[in-house]
Amino acid sequence: MNKTFVLDTNVLLHDHTCIESFADNTVVLPMAVIEELDKFKRDTSELGRNARGVIRRLDMLRERGRLGEGVSMDNGGTLRIITTQSLMKNVLKGVLQEEIPDNQIIRVAYALHRRGDRVFFVSKDINARIKADALGIEVMDFEKQKVNFDELFTGLREIPVKPEVLDEFYANHNVDLPELDLLPNEFVNLVGEGHEHYTALARSGGNGKLIQLNPKIESVWHIKPRSREQRMALELLMDDSVHLVTLMGPAGTGKTLLALAAGLEKIVNQKRYDRLLVTRPIMPFGKDIGYLPGAKEEKLTNWMLPIFDNLTYLMLKTNTGEHKHTVREKIEKLQRDEVLELEALTYIRGRSIPRQYVIVDEAQNLTPHEVKTIISRAGEGTKMVLTGDPYQIDNPYLDSSSNGLSYAVERMKTQALHGHVTLNKSERSTLAALAANLL
Repeated sequence: MNKTFVLDTNVLLHDHTCIESFADNTVVLPMAVIEELDKFKRDTSELGRNARGVIRRLDMLRERGRLGEGVSMDNGGTLRIITTQSLMKNVLKGVLQEEIPDNQIIRVAYALHRRGDRVFFVSKDINARIKADALGIEVMDFEKQKVNFDELFTGLREIPVKPEVLDEFYANHNVDLPELDLLPNEFVNLVGEGHEHYTALARSGGNGKLIQLNPKIESVWHIKPRSREQRMALELLMDDSVHLVTLMGPAGTGKTLLALAAGLEKIVNQKRYDRLLVTRPIMPFGKDIGYLPGAKEEKLTNWMLPIFDNLTYLMLKTNTGEHKHTVREKIEKLQRDEVLELEALTYIRGRSIPRQYVIVDEAQNLTPHEVKTIISRAGEGTKMVLTGDPYQIDNPYLDSSSNGLSYAVERMKTQALHGHVTLNKSERSTLAALAANLL
């Protein structure tokens, strides 16, 4: 039986190609969706770009016939915009407030369901799905670009081996274990069978070979790793052959600090890259404080305070005894010398970024399409680092499985130029660790 998928506006704003994702079935867009798209079309954010992309696609489909009657799509499906009021007459009157756009969309889905169609209401709004489900309509999230977070690649596995294998590894600084199906740049904790304390941390070198971690990376910008995962992260951050690094973990695990330390080391001391570019999505925690006065740089300062906090700590590590305002002046000098650039993600689109060390903080608040847009900006000789915590997502239409950071980890894990580490232990302070575990 042909299925009818009624799409909520947020699905179109999440992925402007979504109407092509339901092959051989009918996609229905209520008129309320078109009106909501009209409100977003002038927006300069990703939402506005997606709204315009959908509108352009609908205009192209309009050439195939009348959208109100339904037009065929290349995937074998049909697209229809519901405009007839006769279908909606007295539907859920007094049950749902008619002036609310979400309710208007749900009423269309319910009317088609009551008519006998096999209807699925597709929305990324949990509350809208709950209301539709309560009315007996089958509901679903938009599953495209979604991963299984519970089985997400962590970057590390533990393997028991005979003690002789460990002896060979320590003697030759590598060992061949072709029976292991390892991913590129995956880390392995080798544990001696019957000797649990006889271990070695190795890294996949390809073709079943495990290699020793770089012994020269004991500290970076005077920062020493406090855990096994932090040591793994520094290994990837300092390896120029790894062009994309993803770091995932809760607050206080050192993701941003390690990325900044490695970036400064690579640029200031090793001269490997021309500039350190740091960016993060403009996504407030809690209630937004609204308009911020000043020029772009002054506005950015408020959003980049977490980055300044980490940079201040790093500068203090190299300038023991100096006053805090002097450290701040050193950071500002790095900016004036164009060694350090802090930029909003809004201005990334359209740029080509060669020979730069790029850090995208709070990447869990980005959609898969936004992450693709950012990574595709990388020019020759550029290294990209994405950091974030999938359990702290402020974007109302993303979760741990659908955000861009998780999606990038899963899609890129088989590529030799990508490396990933999931950090678990908070190293910020004893209090921060307790809060992460108990609250």
